[in-house]
Formats: sequence, C-alpha cells, structure tokens
Amino acid sequence: MEGKERKIGVILSYVAIIINTFLQLLYTPFLTSHLGQSEYGLYSLVSSLIGYLTVLDLGFSNAIVIYTAKYRAQKKEEEMKKLHGMFFLLFCAIGVFASILGLILYFQVPTMFGNSMNSVEIEKAKIMMLILTFNLSVTFPLSIYASIISAYEKFVFQKGIAILSALLKPLLMLPLLFLGYKSISLTLVITGVNLFVLASNYIYCKKNLKLKIKFLGFDKKLFWKIFSYSFFIFLGTIVDKINCSVDQFILGAVSGTVAVSLYAVASQINNLFVSLSSSVNSVFLPKITKMIAQNCKEEELSNEFIKIGRLQFYFIFLLVSGFSLFGKNFIELWVGPQYHTSYYITLILIIPLSLAIIQNIGLSILQAKNLYHFRSILYVFLAIFNVVISIFLAKEYGGVGSALGTSIALLIGNVIIMNIYYFKKVHINVLKFWKEILKLALPLLLPIGIILVVEKVLILEGIWNLLCYGSLFVLLYAFIAIQIMNPYEKSLILGIVKKIRR
Repeated sequence: MEGKERKIGVILSYVAIIINTFLQLLYTPFLTSHLGQSEYGLYSLVSSLIGYLTVLDLGFSNAIVIYTAKYRAQKKEEEMKKLHGMFFLLFCAIGVFASILGLILYFQVPTMFGNSMNSVEIEKAKIMMLILTFNLSVTFPLSIYASIISAYEKFVFQKGIAILSALLKPLLMLPLLFLGYKSISLTLVITGVNLFVLASNYIYCKKNLKLKIKFLGFDKKLFWKIFSYSFFIFLGTIVDKINCSVDQFILGAVSGTVAVSLYAVASQINNLFVSLSSSVNSVFLPKITKMIAQNCKEEELSNEFIKIGRLQFYFIFLLVSGFSLFGKNFIELWVGPQYHTSYYITLILIIPLSLAIIQNIGLSILQAKNLYHFRSILYVFLAIFNVVISIFLAKEYGGVGSALGTSIALLIGNVIIMNIYYFKKVHINVLKFWKEILKLALPLLLPIGIILVVEKVLILEGIWNLLCYGSLFVLLYAFIAIQIMNPYEKSLILGIVKKIRR
C-alpha cells in the first residue's frame, strides 16, 4: 500500500509542479503589469526577506519525518507519541520567537532599505512584513502535522492539498488585481491559503490517522539526540536559503527594486527546479529511512540513487534544454521585453542547480544515515563565499553578477565536493551514476541540434516560434527518451498512461 502511495505521490508531485508552472505562466504577466516593476520587486523582496525566518524550525520538521518513519518501522508507538507531543510544544515556542524577530524586521525596514526605496514603498513593505510574520507564527506550531503525514507516506492527500493550494492562490488573486488591489492584498491571500492548508493537515491527522498529540513529558535524552541530528539540517537549510534568496536582498540594498524585479522573474523559474527536487525527495525520505533502519546493503542504496537520479534527469534535462532554446523568446512574450535580462540570470542559476537536483536523493541518504553534518559545514563556508562574491559582482554587473556568484558556489559545493564525499564516505557508486547520466545525455542532445538547424532554415518569430518549435522539440525529446529507457522506466511510463486512460 505504501509503495502504491509512493508511486502516486511522485506522479502527483510532478503534476503539482506542472500546474504551478502553468499557472505562473498565466498569472505572472498579470502580476507584473498590474503591480508594475517597482511594486513587483517590493513584493518579491519582502517575501524573500521573511522567508529567512522559516529556518527557525531548526531542521526539526525533517527530523520528525525521519524519527516517525523509524519508530513506525520499529513498532515503537510510545516513543512516537512522546516525540510528537514534545515537538508540538517546541514549535509553539518557535512560533512566538518568529513573531518577535518579525517585529524586529518590521521596525528595521527603513534602516535596511531607506537608501533604495521611497517612503510609500517602505510603508507597504512594513505592512506586508506584519502579515507574513503572523502567517509564519501560526505555521510553525501546525507544521508538525505535515511532517507526520509525510512520515506515514500519505502522499495522495498531501500532494492533493498542494495542488489545491496552487490553484486557489491565482484564482483568488486575479480578481483582486483586476479590481486594482496591490501587493498587500496579495499577501493576505497567501496567508489565507496557507491557513487553509494547515487546517486541512490537522483535520486529516485527527480524522484519518486518529492522531491525538499530547505532551507526555520532556525527554532530554531524546531531544538532544534529535537536536544533534537536526542542527546540521538547520545549517543546511540556512545555506540553501542564502543561496536561493540572498541575491534579491543584495540587489535590494545596492541596486533598487527594479533590479530585484528582474531577478525575481528568474527566481520563479529557478524555484521550479528547487521544487522538483524537494517534492520528490519528500516522497522517498521515509523509504530511505526504513531501508537504513533495516540495515540494507550499500549496493541497494547506490542502485536507488541511480534509479531516482535517472528518472529526475529525463525531466530536468528537458526543462533545461528547452529553456536554453526558447527561454529568451518565452520571457519577452511572458512578462515583456524589459525583462530580457532575466533569461541570462535564469540560465546562470539553473545549470549548476540541475546537476545537483538529479543527485538530491543523496540528501535523503545523508539525513537517514545521520551524515548530513559534512554538507552543512561545507555549505556554511560556501554561503559566506557566495555572499562576498555576489556583493562584488552585483555592484559591477547587477542581477547577472549576483547570479554568477551563487552559481559558482553551487558548482563547487554540489558538483565537485559532494560527489567526492558520496563516493568516499557514503560509498555510493558515483562513477556508475555519472556514466548512466552520460549515456542518457548524449542521445538527448540530438533534439537540440535538430531544432537549431531547423530554426536556421525556417525562421519563425514570437508565439509561433514557441508553439511550433517547442512542440517539435518535446515530441523529438520524448521519442528519443523512450528509446533509451530501461525496462523499469518504461513500465513506470506505461503504468502512468494506463492510469490516465482509466
């Protein structure tokens, strides 16, 4: 049953991402045109800034998934109840602390952005800061239910709610934009949808999982054991936050809101790639934890690493190569020619990130083996390097420079150092992994070459370029991908097709 939930969960993860992408394609042009470049940049900047406070969960959400899955595999019901009660109380305290930090940021907005924003922008930023602080303070205590649902591998419900929330946001926001409402109203919508998701998770746990969280005492030994594990998850989360959003903060401080808006468009596409890895990894984390708890062989983990990496590569390479071919034309049609710089920013960000994403199941293995500390410590140094080089490059080259700094840091950490660590310490057969990826990549370069040749012979512009050549590219890519798939991958695709037919 859990295996079936896992497969459906993976499918729904991609469905959610596709729906999110499609909605953003339709919704973002309305957002940028109705808000304007300056206010859109302001809206993105405040969201990015308050997003830093999400790291206050200290990695405990991830730890709850790990330990709940572990206790379930070992049939330790009492330990699991004690875990949930203790961390619910802890998350309540973190919610209060997040509120205090949010208020501090509220009062510091004029100091942080007074040189690059006018008085109206500063007042709007302060109001949005308050709304999002309230959102965060409520999210922390109730986020434990999402972790429990994930640990129980109830992915159909979890991903279904994610799809519903993705649909609700634009459906509620678009009428407000047409009526003339701006960034503050949109922030209220985001908060309302988030409260709906939190309430749904709570009701599901209570009704379907028959879960009642009660405080059964504070187990110091268990807490410090989990904290020693989650602390490094926390460090890793901070680094990921810095690498994903520090550029907007830097640009807001040194270049102003217009530069932030250019980067924000690129960041939306970049976030699509981040969501690809995190959503699929969340499905496999409980499985990896159970495998390790049951003392599986290192070869089994390597095979899982390669199997999932290959599946991710098909989709990721399609997106990267498609964007490389049509991204510039797409962005100019999507949000306007004034955002053409966003194409180059996006390209710089997604290439090194994509190389990391296809190996991101390795993060689940590190977490389940309690070896995440190496990555976290490494990424602290890389984050410092990223901030320093991005500030320097942003002053000289704007958004392109700051993106380049982030990409250099990701390339050093994700592609070079972590591969050595996977091979030497975790004993994952990284050499075999990259051989498998290379075997896939070479044939899949053929559709790119064909499109480049056809575009030289028959020139199409605007929307026709995207529709005709984009469709041709996807068909060619899909045809070649099916030819090179192994039996497992073909059976997976066949199973999806059968489900769609039903």
